[in-house]
Amino acid sequence: MTQCLLLVDGAAYLHRAFNALPPLNNSAGEPTGALFGVVNMLHKLMQEYPSAHMVIVFDAPGKNFRHELYTDYKANRPPMPEELAAQIGPFRTIVTALGLPWLQVAGVEADDVIGTLAVRATKQELRVVIASGDKDLAQLVNAQVTLLDSMKNQTLDVAGVEQKFGVPPHLIADYLALMGDSSDNIPGVAGVGPKTAANWLREHGSLDAIIAYAPEIKGKVGDNLRASLAQLPLSRQLSTLRCDVELDADVTQLRRSPPDTDALQELYRRYEFKNLLKAIHHTPEPAAHEVEQADPPADTIQPQYQIIMEQAEWDSWLERLRQADLFAFDTETTSLDYMQAEVVGVSVAVEPYEAAYVPLAHDYPGAPEQLDRDIVLEQLRPLLEDPNQAKVGQNLKYDKQVLTNHHIDLVGIKHDTMLQSYVLNSTASRHDMDSLAQQYLGVQTIHYEDVAGKGAKQLSFNEVPLEQAGPYAAEDADITLRLHHALWPQLTRQAKLQQLYEQIEIPLVSVLSRMERLGVCVDVALLRQQGQEIAQRLYELEREAHGLAGEPFNLGSPKQLQRILFEKQGLPINKKTPKGQPSTDEDVLQELAFDHALPKIILEHRSLSKLKSTYIDKLPQEINSQTGRVHTSYHQAVASTGRLASSNPNLQNIPIRTAEGRRIRQAFIAPPGYRILAADYSQIELRIMAHLSEDERLLQAFAQGEDVHRATAAEVFGVPLEDVEKDQRRTAKTINFGLIYGMSAFGLARQLGIERGAAQAYVERYFARYTGVKTYMDTIREQAAKEGFIETLYGRRLYLPEIHSRNRQRRQAAERTAINAPMQGTAADIIKRAMVTMDSWLADRSDIRMIMQVHDELVFEIAEDAVELARERIRSVMLEAAELRIPVEVDIGIGDNWDEAH
Repeated sequence: MTQCLLLVDGAAYLHRAFNALPPLNNSAGEPTGALFGVVNMLHKLMQEYPSAHMVIVFDAPGKNFRHELYTDYKANRPPMPEELAAQIGPFRTIVTALGLPWLQVAGVEADDVIGTLAVRATKQELRVVIASGDKDLAQLVNAQVTLLDSMKNQTLDVAGVEQKFGVPPHLIADYLALMGDSSDNIPGVAGVGPKTAANWLREHGSLDAIIAYAPEIKGKVGDNLRASLAQLPLSRQLSTLRCDVELDADVTQLRRSPPDTDALQELYRRYEFKNLLKAIHHTPEPAAHEVEQADPPADTIQPQYQIIMEQAEWDSWLERLRQADLFAFDTETTSLDYMQAEVVGVSVAVEPYEAAYVPLAHDYPGAPEQLDRDIVLEQLRPLLEDPNQAKVGQNLKYDKQVLTNHHIDLVGIKHDTMLQSYVLNSTASRHDMDSLAQQYLGVQTIHYEDVAGKGAKQLSFNEVPLEQAGPYAAEDADITLRLHHALWPQLTRQAKLQQLYEQIEIPLVSVLSRMERLGVCVDVALLRQQGQEIAQRLYELEREAHGLAGEPFNLGSPKQLQRILFEKQGLPINKKTPKGQPSTDEDVLQELAFDHALPKIILEHRSLSKLKSTYIDKLPQEINSQTGRVHTSYHQAVASTGRLASSNPNLQNIPIRTAEGRRIRQAFIAPPGYRILAADYSQIELRIMAHLSEDERLLQAFAQGEDVHRATAAEVFGVPLEDVEKDQRRTAKTINFGLIYGMSAFGLARQLGIERGAAQAYVERYFARYTGVKTYMDTIREQAAKEGFIETLYGRRLYLPEIHSRNRQRRQAAERTAINAPMQGTAADIIKRAMVTMDSWLADRSDIRMIMQVHDELVFEIAEDAVELARERIRSVMLEAAELRIPVEVDIGIGDNWDEAH
């Protein structure tokens, strides 16, 4: 085998590690997340290519020759995040200590340096591997040059480039010129994406030929092409890599040196890379003339997926499932609505890279005969209903609901990769399988739209042909199993997170499934009446607004509001949109409403209009025709603090501070013979603050059962407890809740409608008397800055990527989150613990049903003769779930509807 030159696109990998991994910091508060990811990647490459020449290529600072060609080159690109820029220096230091050459050349980009080295190396008959995920580098691929994207487990040779992009490597620059590049601000042809660009190049052979043929291309895209003819040569020039960069070093001089283990030990200790520190003495050293014998990279493993059409094949898989300690399971269905969905097929996996899909109900014209659905599900029933047979899935709550439609009770839910990801890093925006596969496995999965289409023409899965459906569905089970193998070891290394996952999140899957299935009764007639009354009120508000404005206008149009409020009435502009227009956001209108009537009317109109469209008009449409009840969907992996979310309907956002919002709760009713019981943790976040801060005065107030807002008012205003006035208590309540949300004196002033100086005096008096709270807040800020995350009482972590931002507003927002998240997150953990225990108690009862969870409240439907029993038992379970230094209180109300139970 010829010698190999490994060219590593250092900047690309550092950026991708920064975006892929949760924000991390060492004990000194230095950001280390991207550094950790890219250094691990380098170690992996050094192990896989132990005898290769190797160089890390990095972009030089400053502008390059492309800026001279086109002054707007990369003009839209935002500056590098400070947390990432801070990791470039340490990265270079570690690269040097590893014995790897580092190369950057002023006036050109890293891609140009890589191109030059690749050309020179091939002339010296070296094999070249370019480690990068940058599509621009695909133009360098040839018989001796391959492109390795280790994050995606993907290697591209000439055929691979053509398969991925639709054009061979020598046309990649033309391909990029046609599409343009928004990140580099390279202009392309409007409306031309990858598919059109590839089709044109395959048909005409080159960009020059396309330009020559441009007058003949019809339609809007042809017009766009002709409008772009003048700039297309420039776009190609910007996209083409320079392969003639002047370099001081010859290719053969780019050898790896023995690592400086002393320096590496010091660096890995500083940045707290414990596993790398342990393995430091095992770093492979280069051999001068040794033939490379590295094992093939993991991406060479080809998954084996089977579409089961014969009973004998299925019998064989059934036996494998019976023998497995754990198997991955997934359903394909007719609908996303769990109450309506039916099984179209099931997929299973026992070992990574191997899975099977069993189609059961594909019914498109010409669909082949499939195994009988009822028989297959009946054969699966003993496995699915066996609590000792462990299963892993991605969002198994949905699969459990669908199987319930087929009278199968899915138990033995041991693992859920969505929840593993969520517990590991709740701050991540996505926990869906496609995103997790990309992040943790480097795999680009088949997306649902790839097999079913998009928009109005999207097929139901039963309409998808088996040749597309099979690989997609089998991949779901395989990727789920592989994700579990990647995520579970990370969880087991953190005992608190593992306990949170196993004792709260996984048991909650079945709890929420049962609550969703139960649903809640809704009074449609009452909603219809409320809708009519609100419609009348909206009409009246419109007339008032038109009268004050002196003309009719659309209250829902920001543009018309801007004209009426700021041009015609001359109200002060307190905030602008990103486009420089006067803002009509709610906070702006609230501030204006203190002194002006029209903004106040607009706010009321907005509130009522949203209430009507979101709940009053929509709730009747969401009633299930079979059950006559509304069935919400609860979401565990959404809120970073651990709180549950819900949709269709969103129970969490029904307003309770307005009379109209509370009236909506009147429509949530008990069926005949039952009552509604609402159990709400009283001031739970303040009690958690008392527990965490150990503030003596706050602990004492709660321990003695005092009204904590009255007690705070007495402290802040310096009056005896019995002399506290109503307005003083209201102010104290705002202070109590405002400060645990990290509210500043400025925010408090706005909330109370007072001068900032007066609000600042309140804050100072509060902290002078509640010194433990002040100490806790200062400590938690320092801890967050040091560790990059905070924890709840039960170990849930919330990462704070902006905690070191040099942008003051972002940093202060992260600090406010650091103060509040331990309380809000702990409250979420407490009520989840209560729900898990409650569900166990209710398992054998039909007269007491837990039907809703909203913030710190649980709602039950209880038979009239079980109300007293339920009241005491529910209170007991909820109290026991909270292990705090001070007593916890649970307010319980009972009524014929949800509002009445408050």
